[in-house]
Amino acid sequence: MVSFSYTAADEEKSRGVRRMKALATALLLAVAVVYALATWARNAGWGPWTGYVAAAAEAGMVGALADWFAVTALFRRPLGLPIPHTAIIPTKKDQLGASLGQFVGENFLSADVVRGRLAALGIGSRLGGWLADPAHADRVTAELSTALRGALTVLRDSDVQAVVGEAITRRAEAAEIAPGLGKTLEKIVADGAHHRAVDLVCTRAHDWLVTHGESVMDAVQGGAPGWTPRFVDKRIGERVYKELLRFVTEMRDMPGHPARGAIDRFLTDFAADLQADTDTRARIERLKSDLLARPEVQDIIASAWSSVRNLIIAAAEDDRSQLRLRARASLISLGKRLSTDARLQSKVEGWAEDAAAYVVTTYRTEITSLITDTVAGWDATQTSKKIEANIGRDLQFIRINGTVVGALAGLLIYTISHAAGG
Repeated sequence: MVSFSYTAADEEKSRGVRRMKALATALLLAVAVVYALATWARNAGWGPWTGYVAAAAEAGMVGALADWFAVTALFRRPLGLPIPHTAIIPTKKDQLGASLGQFVGENFLSADVVRGRLAALGIGSRLGGWLADPAHADRVTAELSTALRGALTVLRDSDVQAVVGEAITRRAEAAEIAPGLGKTLEKIVADGAHHRAVDLVCTRAHDWLVTHGESVMDAVQGGAPGWTPRFVDKRIGERVYKELLRFVTEMRDMPGHPARGAIDRFLTDFAADLQADTDTRARIERLKSDLLARPEVQDIIASAWSSVRNLIIAAAEDDRSQLRLRARASLISLGKRLSTDARLQSKVEGWAEDAAAYVVTTYRTEITSLITDTVAGWDATQTSKKIEANIGRDLQFIRINGTVVGALAGLLIYTISHAAGG
């Protein structure tokens, strides 16, 4: 069972309560002694003044006893007697908790109260001024970075990789890529951006032919019929190699070479087929599906998360990274806008009010049940003891005040009665 923790500070307060109890009780005994002496003096004929003193002392005792009963009845049964409506806190603890929860729910957790309170706060302008301070923006950025690192650390890589891989694959499968590739290729050809690639291929082909001339000639000779003389095969091999080298050299050095034009026309036609030809588009889709199904491609897609995660963590840990610098700059910019833009302030305040109103109206029962359930879980005796330790000293002043006020009231009533009676 959950109960208050009775601490050393509570024990010190309890000692103060006991001292106040002793003072209040001493005052009660003092007025009782005064009453006894005043009554004896009046019977002994000491004079009319003794009646005034006796009346004041008598009323003081009544007031002291009544307030003692009221204060004691809060925490225990006076004199141990089973008097109804006593020991209120121990016996009515659960009802008090329920009443407190209902009170909080009706008076604090209502949409109108929350909206009115938030509207009076001016959240938008206050938040803007706070965020506009670079020191505060640094603090928010640091907190967000810590939260981001924590979230990425908690997430299991295998789970995220599976989700990312499935999402990318599903998105790629659903989208037809051929028309987009065709438009991109069409623009590349129109801008002549592919010429550098052609130049690179021609240069590499030329260099390769120069380096591997013997291999080319051997390959040509190896494909010749067996009945031809070897010198003829060699001549043919040399001729083929020279023509091939000449062709590649001219294609490399002549931007207007016919072969380059043929490549341009081929790429233009291929770009058009990618956008309009059904067979070409279907083949590209099949090729895409085959590539996506390959384990190597799936591994690359899955491993992308690890790379992204490491980059984000590294950027979040580095207070000079572009991620944190841009986040800080964005927060400061947002703060300045919030400080001056009344329209944006109104939006932010509206969002805050709507969110708070939704929470208190939707989860009011859960919030108030936290109060009622917590109070219900407290041990009655310990709860009463701790509450008395914290407010008992003030309650003892009620007894003292009751004694004093009762005496004054008794004196006033006796005086008025005596004057009215002659």
